[in-house]
Amino acid sequence: QDVALFLQEFNAPDIFMGVFAKSKCPRLTEICVGILGNMACFQDICMSISKDESLGQVLLQRLCDSDSPTLLETSRLLLTCLSQPEVANVWVERIRENPSVYDCVCFIMSSSTNVELLIKVGEVVDKLFDLDEELMLNWIKNGTCRSVGPSVDDSPEEIPDFKIVPCILEAAKQVRSDNPEGLDVYMHILQLLTTVDEGIQAIVQAPDGGKETWTLLYDLVCHELCQPDDPPIIVQEQKTVLASILSVLSAMFASQTEQEYTKMRKSKSCFFLDMPLIGSLIRILQYMEGCGKRSVDKSKESEEQETGKADLNEEDFHLKILKDICCELLSNMLQELTKENTLEGLHQGHLNEQTCSCAFQNLLPLYFTSVESFLEVLREADQTLADNLEKRFPSLKVHT
Repeated sequence: QDVALFLQEFNAPDIFMGVFAKSKCPRLTEICVGILGNMACFQDICMSISKDESLGQVLLQRLCDSDSPTLLETSRLLLTCLSQPEVANVWVERIRENPSVYDCVCFIMSSSTNVELLIKVGEVVDKLFDLDEELMLNWIKNGTCRSVGPSVDDSPEEIPDFKIVPCILEAAKQVRSDNPEGLDVYMHILQLLTTVDEGIQAIVQAPDGGKETWTLLYDLVCHELCQPDDPPIIVQEQKTVLASILSVLSAMFASQTEQEYTKMRKSKSCFFLDMPLIGSLIRILQYMEGCGKRSVDKSKESEEQETGKADLNEEDFHLKILKDICCELLSNMLQELTKENTLEGLHQGHLNEQTCSCAFQNLLPLYFTSVESFLEVLREADQTLADNLEKRFPSLKVHT
Protein backbone atom coordinates (compact mmCIF):
# COMPACT_ATOMS: atom_id res chain seq x y z
CA GLN A 1 0.00 0.00 0.00
CA ASP A 2 2.90 2.38 0.74
CA VAL A 3 4.23 1.82 -2.78
CA ALA A 4 0.78 2.46 -4.26
CA LEU A 5 0.45 5.71 -2.30
CA PHE A 6 3.96 6.74 -3.40
CA LEU A 7 3.07 6.15 -7.05
CA GLN A 8 -0.15 8.13 -6.69
CA GLU A 9 1.70 11.01 -5.02
CA PHE A 10 3.97 11.31 -8.03
CA ASN A 11 1.05 11.18 -10.48
CA ALA A 12 1.80 7.72 -11.86
CA PRO A 13 -1.68 7.45 -13.49
CA ASP A 14 -0.96 10.58 -15.54
CA ILE A 15 2.40 9.17 -16.59
CA PHE A 16 0.71 5.94 -17.64
CA MET A 17 -1.78 7.95 -19.70
CA GLY A 18 1.16 9.30 -21.70
CA VAL A 19 2.46 5.76 -22.18
CA PHE A 20 -0.92 4.55 -23.46
CA ALA A 21 -1.06 7.43 -25.93
CA LYS A 22 2.42 7.06 -27.43
CA SER A 23 3.96 3.68 -26.67
CA LYS A 24 4.12 1.01 -29.38
CA CYS A 25 5.58 -1.53 -26.96
CA PRO A 26 2.94 -4.09 -25.81
CA ARG A 27 4.99 -5.15 -22.77
CA LEU A 28 5.29 -1.57 -21.52
CA THR A 29 1.52 -1.10 -21.88
CA GLU A 30 0.90 -4.39 -20.08
CA ILE A 31 3.17 -3.36 -17.19
CA CYS A 32 1.50 0.04 -16.80
CA VAL A 33 -2.01 -1.44 -16.76
CA GLY A 34 -0.80 -4.10 -14.32
CA ILE A 35 0.61 -1.49 -11.94
CA LEU A 36 -2.69 0.42 -12.07
CA GLY A 37 -4.44 -2.84 -11.25
CA ASN A 38 -2.21 -3.32 -8.22
CA MET A 39 -2.83 0.26 -7.09
CA ALA A 40 -6.60 -0.18 -7.48
CA CYS A 41 -6.57 -2.92 -4.84
CA PHE A 42 -6.64 -0.12 -2.23
CA GLN A 43 -9.96 1.67 -1.78
CA ASP A 44 -8.88 5.34 -1.78
CA ILE A 45 -6.61 4.91 -4.79
CA CYS A 46 -9.27 2.90 -6.60
CA MET A 47 -11.73 5.75 -6.07
CA SER A 48 -9.20 8.25 -7.43
CA ILE A 49 -8.50 6.15 -10.53
CA SER A 50 -12.19 5.45 -11.11
CA LYS A 51 -13.25 9.11 -10.93
CA ASP A 52 -10.72 10.10 -13.62
CA GLU A 53 -13.00 10.04 -16.67
CA SER A 54 -10.19 10.34 -19.23
CA LEU A 55 -8.24 7.50 -17.65
CA GLY A 56 -11.40 5.41 -17.44
CA GLN A 57 -12.10 5.83 -21.15
CA VAL A 58 -8.50 5.01 -22.09
CA LEU A 59 -8.56 1.86 -19.96
CA LEU A 60 -11.76 0.65 -21.61
CA GLN A 61 -10.12 1.21 -24.99
CA ARG A 62 -7.42 -1.24 -23.91
CA LEU A 63 -10.05 -4.00 -24.22
CA CYS A 64 -9.71 -3.58 -27.99
CA ASP A 65 -5.98 -4.33 -27.78
CA SER A 66 -4.70 -7.30 -29.74
CA ASP A 67 -2.17 -8.26 -27.05
CA SER A 68 -3.39 -11.02 -24.71
CA PRO A 69 -1.25 -10.10 -21.67
CA THR A 70 -2.49 -6.50 -21.88
CA LEU A 71 -6.07 -7.72 -22.17
CA LEU A 72 -5.55 -9.91 -19.11
CA GLU A 73 -4.22 -7.03 -17.00
CA THR A 74 -7.02 -4.74 -18.23
CA SER A 75 -9.64 -7.32 -17.28
CA ARG A 76 -8.01 -7.79 -13.87
CA LEU A 77 -8.10 -4.02 -13.30
CA LEU A 78 -11.77 -3.80 -14.30
CA LEU A 79 -12.71 -6.71 -12.04
CA THR A 80 -10.85 -5.10 -9.12
CA CYS A 81 -12.77 -1.84 -9.61
CA LEU A 82 -16.12 -3.57 -10.10
CA SER A 83 -15.53 -5.44 -6.84
CA GLN A 84 -15.27 -2.16 -4.90
CA PRO A 85 -18.87 -1.15 -3.95
CA GLU A 86 -17.89 2.52 -3.72
CA VAL A 87 -16.94 2.78 -7.41
CA ALA A 88 -18.67 -0.20 -9.08
CA ASN A 89 -21.56 1.93 -10.34
CA VAL A 90 -19.13 4.40 -11.94
CA TRP A 91 -17.66 1.62 -14.06
CA VAL A 92 -21.01 0.03 -14.84
CA GLU A 93 -22.29 3.36 -16.16
CA ARG A 94 -19.08 3.95 -18.10
CA ILE A 95 -19.28 0.51 -19.72
CA ARG A 96 -22.97 0.97 -20.49
CA GLU A 97 -22.13 4.17 -22.38
CA ASN A 98 -19.35 2.47 -24.39
CA PRO A 99 -20.88 0.02 -26.91
CA SER A 100 -17.38 -1.00 -28.02
CA VAL A 101 -16.89 -2.83 -24.71
CA TYR A 102 -19.59 -5.31 -25.71
CA ASP A 103 -17.93 -5.95 -29.06
CA CYS A 104 -14.46 -6.34 -27.55
CA VAL A 105 -15.63 -8.70 -24.80
CA CYS A 106 -17.59 -10.84 -27.28
CA PHE A 107 -14.61 -10.88 -29.63
CA ILE A 108 -12.37 -12.19 -26.84
CA MET A 109 -14.87 -14.82 -25.67
CA SER A 110 -15.51 -16.10 -29.18
CA SER A 111 -11.96 -16.15 -30.52
CA SER A 112 -9.36 -16.32 -27.74
CA THR A 113 -7.60 -19.58 -26.83
CA ASN A 114 -5.95 -18.07 -23.76
CA VAL A 115 -7.76 -19.81 -20.89
CA GLU A 116 -6.49 -17.40 -18.23
CA LEU A 117 -7.76 -14.43 -20.23
CA LEU A 118 -11.12 -16.11 -20.91
CA ILE A 119 -11.62 -16.79 -17.21
CA LYS A 120 -10.82 -13.20 -16.20
CA VAL A 121 -13.07 -11.73 -18.92
CA GLY A 122 -15.79 -14.15 -17.83
CA GLU A 123 -15.45 -12.92 -14.25
CA VAL A 124 -15.86 -9.35 -15.48
CA VAL A 125 -19.03 -10.22 -17.43
CA ASP A 126 -20.39 -12.23 -14.50
CA LYS A 127 -19.80 -9.30 -12.15
CA LEU A 128 -21.36 -6.80 -14.58
CA PHE A 129 -24.51 -8.89 -15.05
CA ASP A 130 -24.78 -9.46 -11.32
CA LEU A 131 -24.47 -5.74 -10.61
CA ASP A 132 -26.74 -4.34 -13.30
CA GLU A 133 -29.71 -6.08 -14.92
CA GLU A 134 -30.25 -3.21 -17.36
CA LEU A 135 -26.76 -3.64 -18.77
CA MET A 136 -27.36 -7.38 -19.07
CA LEU A 137 -30.59 -6.75 -20.98
CA ASN A 138 -28.78 -4.34 -23.30
CA TRP A 139 -26.12 -6.92 -24.05
CA ILE A 140 -28.73 -9.62 -24.63
CA LYS A 141 -30.46 -7.40 -27.20
CA ASN A 142 -27.17 -6.28 -28.76
CA GLY A 143 -25.49 -7.62 -31.87
CA THR A 144 -27.87 -6.16 -34.45
CA CYS A 145 -25.33 -3.94 -36.22
CA ARG A 146 -21.77 -4.27 -37.43
CA SER A 147 -19.05 -2.77 -35.29
CA VAL A 148 -15.40 -1.87 -35.38
CA GLY A 149 -13.21 -4.32 -33.55
CA PRO A 150 -9.55 -5.02 -32.80
CA SER A 151 -7.04 -5.63 -35.55
CA VAL A 152 -3.47 -6.82 -35.44
CA ASP A 153 -2.18 -3.96 -37.59
CA ASP A 154 -4.02 -1.32 -35.48
CA SER A 155 -6.33 -0.42 -38.37
CA PRO A 156 -10.10 -0.59 -37.87
CA GLU A 157 -11.58 -3.92 -38.87
CA GLU A 158 -15.21 -4.84 -39.39
CA ILE A 159 -16.19 -7.76 -37.18
CA PRO A 160 -19.29 -9.99 -37.26
CA ASP A 161 -22.50 -9.30 -35.42
CA PHE A 162 -21.99 -10.82 -31.99
CA LYS A 163 -24.73 -12.52 -30.02
CA ILE A 164 -23.92 -12.94 -26.36
CA VAL A 165 -25.05 -16.58 -25.97
CA PRO A 166 -22.87 -18.13 -28.73
CA CYS A 167 -19.87 -16.18 -27.42
CA ILE A 168 -20.41 -17.48 -23.88
CA LEU A 169 -20.76 -21.04 -25.20
CA GLU A 170 -17.56 -20.77 -27.23
CA ALA A 171 -15.61 -19.54 -24.20
CA ALA A 172 -17.12 -22.26 -22.00
CA LYS A 173 -16.03 -24.95 -24.48
CA GLN A 174 -12.52 -23.53 -24.47
CA VAL A 175 -12.12 -23.53 -20.67
CA ARG A 176 -14.11 -26.67 -19.75
CA SER A 177 -11.23 -29.15 -19.97
CA ASP A 178 -8.52 -26.87 -18.57
CA ASN A 179 -10.13 -25.08 -15.67
CA PRO A 180 -13.20 -26.18 -13.66
CA GLU A 181 -13.40 -22.79 -11.95
CA GLY A 182 -13.54 -21.06 -15.31
CA LEU A 183 -16.36 -23.34 -16.38
CA ASP A 184 -18.19 -22.43 -13.17
CA VAL A 185 -17.94 -18.73 -14.11
CA TYR A 186 -19.44 -19.20 -17.58
CA MET A 187 -22.20 -21.48 -16.33
CA HIS A 188 -23.14 -18.81 -13.78
CA ILE A 189 -23.28 -16.20 -16.57
CA LEU A 190 -25.77 -18.41 -18.42
CA GLN A 191 -27.75 -18.83 -15.21
CA LEU A 192 -27.91 -15.04 -14.79
CA LEU A 193 -29.28 -14.76 -18.35
CA THR A 194 -32.17 -17.07 -17.42
CA THR A 195 -33.26 -14.71 -14.63
CA VAL A 196 -34.91 -12.51 -17.28
CA ASP A 197 -37.34 -13.57 -20.01
CA GLU A 198 -35.21 -11.95 -22.69
CA GLY A 199 -32.26 -14.10 -21.64
CA ILE A 200 -34.24 -17.33 -21.83
CA GLN A 201 -35.55 -16.36 -25.25
CA ALA A 202 -32.01 -15.54 -26.44
CA ILE A 203 -31.06 -19.11 -25.54
CA VAL A 204 -34.05 -21.08 -26.82
CA GLN A 205 -34.86 -18.98 -29.87
CA ALA A 206 -31.44 -19.35 -31.44
CA PRO A 207 -31.50 -20.71 -35.03
CA ASP A 208 -30.94 -24.21 -33.65
CA GLY A 209 -33.72 -23.85 -31.07
CA GLY A 210 -31.21 -23.85 -28.24
CA LYS A 211 -29.79 -27.23 -29.20
CA GLU A 212 -26.14 -26.11 -28.93
CA THR A 213 -26.65 -24.82 -25.40
CA TRP A 214 -28.64 -27.88 -24.35
CA THR A 215 -26.08 -30.26 -25.89
CA LEU A 216 -23.15 -28.65 -24.07
CA LEU A 217 -24.91 -28.61 -20.68
CA TYR A 218 -26.30 -32.12 -21.21
CA ASP A 219 -22.82 -33.41 -22.03
CA LEU A 220 -21.40 -31.82 -18.87
CA VAL A 221 -24.06 -33.36 -16.62
CA CYS A 222 -24.24 -36.79 -18.26
CA HIS A 223 -20.61 -37.41 -19.19
CA GLU A 224 -18.35 -35.15 -17.13
CA LEU A 225 -19.72 -34.07 -13.75
CA CYS A 226 -20.87 -36.31 -10.90
CA GLN A 227 -20.24 -39.60 -12.74
CA PRO A 228 -21.05 -43.16 -11.54
CA ASP A 229 -17.37 -43.87 -10.80
CA ASP A 230 -17.00 -40.71 -8.69
CA PRO A 231 -17.34 -40.85 -4.90
CA PRO A 232 -20.57 -39.23 -3.63
CA ILE A 233 -18.57 -36.46 -1.97
CA ILE A 234 -17.83 -35.10 -5.48
CA VAL A 235 -21.20 -33.37 -5.35
CA GLN A 236 -19.79 -31.08 -2.65
CA GLU A 237 -16.98 -29.96 -4.94
CA GLN A 238 -19.23 -29.49 -7.97
CA LYS A 239 -22.36 -28.14 -6.27
CA THR A 240 -22.14 -24.55 -7.60
CA VAL A 241 -21.44 -25.44 -11.23
CA LEU A 242 -24.09 -28.17 -11.14
CA ALA A 243 -26.63 -25.74 -9.70
CA SER A 244 -25.95 -23.24 -12.50
CA ILE A 245 -26.13 -25.87 -15.24
CA LEU A 246 -29.33 -27.48 -13.94
CA SER A 247 -30.91 -24.06 -13.46
CA VAL A 248 -30.33 -23.25 -17.16
CA LEU A 249 -31.56 -26.68 -18.27
CA SER A 250 -34.66 -26.27 -16.10
CA ALA A 251 -35.42 -22.83 -17.55
CA MET A 252 -34.96 -24.13 -21.08
CA PHE A 253 -37.13 -27.18 -20.51
CA ALA A 254 -39.90 -25.17 -18.85
CA SER A 255 -39.87 -22.58 -21.64
CA GLN A 256 -40.62 -25.24 -24.22
CA THR A 257 -44.13 -25.69 -22.80
CA GLU A 258 -44.87 -22.17 -24.00
CA GLN A 259 -43.29 -22.66 -27.41
CA GLU A 260 -44.33 -24.49 -30.55
CA TYR A 261 -42.14 -27.45 -29.56
CA THR A 262 -44.75 -29.10 -27.35
CA LYS A 263 -45.49 -31.90 -29.80
CA MET A 264 -41.82 -32.40 -30.53
CA ARG A 265 -41.09 -32.80 -26.81
CA LYS A 266 -43.50 -35.73 -26.67
CA SER A 267 -41.37 -37.49 -29.25
CA LYS A 268 -38.92 -40.15 -28.20
CA SER A 269 -36.24 -38.50 -30.35
CA CYS A 270 -36.55 -35.02 -28.85
CA PHE A 271 -33.27 -33.82 -27.37
CA PHE A 272 -35.15 -31.99 -24.59
CA LEU A 273 -36.48 -35.25 -23.14
CA ASP A 274 -33.61 -37.62 -22.58
CA MET A 275 -33.43 -40.61 -20.24
CA PRO A 276 -29.67 -40.40 -19.49
CA LEU A 277 -30.28 -36.87 -18.17
CA ILE A 278 -33.05 -38.15 -15.88
CA GLY A 279 -30.67 -40.85 -14.71
CA SER A 280 -28.01 -38.24 -13.99
CA LEU A 281 -30.45 -36.09 -12.00
CA ILE A 282 -31.39 -39.06 -9.84
CA ARG A 283 -27.70 -39.91 -9.33
CA ILE A 284 -27.04 -36.35 -8.12
CA LEU A 285 -29.87 -36.73 -5.60
CA GLN A 286 -28.45 -40.08 -4.47
CA TYR A 287 -25.01 -38.53 -3.96
CA MET A 288 -26.53 -35.66 -1.99
CA GLU A 289 -28.24 -38.14 0.31
CA GLY A 290 -24.82 -39.69 0.95
CA CYS A 291 -23.30 -36.28 1.63
CA GLY A 292 -26.21 -35.45 3.93
CA LYS A 293 -25.47 -38.47 6.11
CA ARG A 294 -21.79 -37.56 6.18
CA SER A 295 -22.66 -33.98 7.17
CA VAL A 296 -24.75 -35.19 10.10
CA ASP A 297 -21.84 -37.31 11.36
CA LYS A 298 -19.41 -34.46 10.88
CA SER A 299 -21.73 -32.08 12.71
CA LYS A 300 -21.82 -34.34 15.75
CA GLU A 301 -18.03 -34.60 15.82
CA SER A 302 -17.51 -30.83 15.59
CA GLU A 303 -20.47 -29.73 17.68
CA GLU A 304 -18.24 -27.57 19.89
CA GLN A 305 -16.32 -26.00 17.02
CA GLU A 306 -18.35 -22.93 16.05
CA THR A 307 -16.29 -22.05 12.99
CA GLY A 308 -16.60 -25.55 11.61
CA LYS A 309 -20.34 -25.47 12.15
CA ALA A 310 -20.64 -22.20 10.25
CA ASP A 311 -18.76 -23.68 7.26
CA LEU A 312 -20.95 -26.75 7.39
CA ASN A 313 -24.11 -24.68 7.39
CA GLU A 314 -22.91 -22.83 4.30
CA GLU A 315 -22.23 -26.14 2.57
CA ASP A 316 -25.69 -27.37 3.48
CA PHE A 317 -27.22 -24.16 2.10
CA HIS A 318 -25.56 -24.61 -1.31
CA LEU A 319 -26.51 -28.27 -1.40
CA LYS A 320 -30.12 -27.34 -0.64
CA ILE A 321 -30.12 -24.93 -3.59
CA LEU A 322 -28.75 -27.69 -5.83
CA LYS A 323 -31.36 -30.14 -4.56
CA ASP A 324 -34.24 -27.70 -5.14
CA ILE A 325 -33.13 -27.00 -8.72
CA CYS A 326 -32.53 -30.70 -9.41
CA CYS A 327 -35.96 -31.69 -8.08
CA GLU A 328 -37.73 -29.02 -10.12
CA LEU A 329 -36.13 -30.16 -13.38
CA LEU A 330 -36.65 -33.85 -12.58
CA SER A 331 -40.33 -33.34 -11.74
CA ASN A 332 -40.94 -31.44 -14.98
CA MET A 333 -39.23 -34.15 -17.03
CA LEU A 334 -41.03 -37.04 -15.29
CA GLN A 335 -44.36 -35.35 -15.93
CA GLU A 336 -43.68 -35.33 -19.67
CA LEU A 337 -42.61 -38.97 -20.03
CA THR A 338 -44.58 -41.24 -22.34
CA LYS A 339 -44.82 -45.02 -22.16
CA GLU A 340 -42.17 -45.25 -24.88
CA ASN A 341 -39.79 -42.96 -22.97
CA THR A 342 -40.33 -44.97 -19.80
CA LEU A 343 -39.70 -48.30 -21.51
CA GLU A 344 -36.49 -46.83 -22.92
CA GLY A 345 -35.43 -45.73 -19.43
CA LEU A 346 -36.17 -49.17 -17.97
CA HIS A 347 -34.24 -50.87 -20.76
CA GLN A 348 -31.21 -48.59 -20.36
CA GLY A 349 -31.19 -49.02 -16.58
CA HIS A 350 -31.88 -45.39 -15.75
CA LEU A 351 -35.20 -46.35 -14.18
CA ASN A 352 -35.47 -49.16 -11.64
CA GLU A 353 -36.87 -49.59 -8.15
CA GLN A 354 -33.83 -48.03 -6.49
CA THR A 355 -33.65 -44.94 -8.72
CA CYS A 356 -37.41 -44.40 -8.73
CA SER A 357 -37.51 -44.72 -4.94
CA CYS A 358 -34.79 -42.08 -4.64
CA ALA A 359 -36.68 -39.79 -7.00
CA PHE A 360 -39.98 -40.24 -5.12
CA GLN A 361 -38.28 -39.78 -1.75
CA ASN A 362 -36.94 -36.38 -2.84
CA LEU A 363 -39.93 -35.20 -4.89
CA LEU A 364 -42.71 -36.02 -2.42
CA PRO A 365 -44.79 -34.33 -1.19
CA LEU A 366 -43.96 -31.07 -3.00
CA TYR A 367 -44.14 -32.53 -6.51
CA PHE A 368 -46.94 -35.01 -5.84
CA THR A 369 -48.73 -34.30 -9.13
CA SER A 370 -45.61 -35.04 -11.19
CA VAL A 371 -44.91 -38.26 -9.31
CA GLU A 372 -48.54 -39.36 -9.67
CA SER A 373 -48.48 -38.64 -13.41
CA PHE A 374 -45.25 -40.58 -13.87
CA LEU A 375 -46.58 -43.51 -11.83
CA GLU A 376 -49.56 -43.82 -14.16
CA VAL A 377 -47.27 -44.04 -17.17
CA LEU A 378 -44.95 -46.43 -15.32
CA ARG A 379 -47.91 -48.72 -14.60
CA GLU A 380 -48.41 -49.13 -18.35
CA ALA A 381 -44.72 -49.92 -18.85
CA ASP A 382 -44.02 -52.07 -15.76
CA GLN A 383 -46.98 -52.93 -13.55
CA THR A 384 -44.85 -54.82 -11.01
CA LEU A 385 -42.46 -51.92 -10.46
CA ALA A 386 -45.39 -49.50 -10.10
CA ASP A 387 -47.01 -51.77 -7.50
CA ASN A 388 -43.76 -52.05 -5.53
CA LEU A 389 -43.35 -48.28 -5.49
CA GLU A 390 -46.94 -47.83 -4.29
CA LYS A 391 -46.18 -50.15 -1.39
CA ARG A 392 -43.08 -48.14 -0.46
CA PHE A 393 -44.96 -44.84 -0.71
CA PRO A 394 -48.46 -45.39 0.73
CA SER A 395 -49.49 -41.79 0.11
CA LEU A 396 -49.54 -42.53 -3.63
CA LYS A 397 -51.80 -45.54 -3.25
CA VAL A 398 -54.40 -43.50 -1.36
CA HIS A 399 -54.78 -41.13 -4.32
CA THR A 400 -54.83 -43.73 -7.11
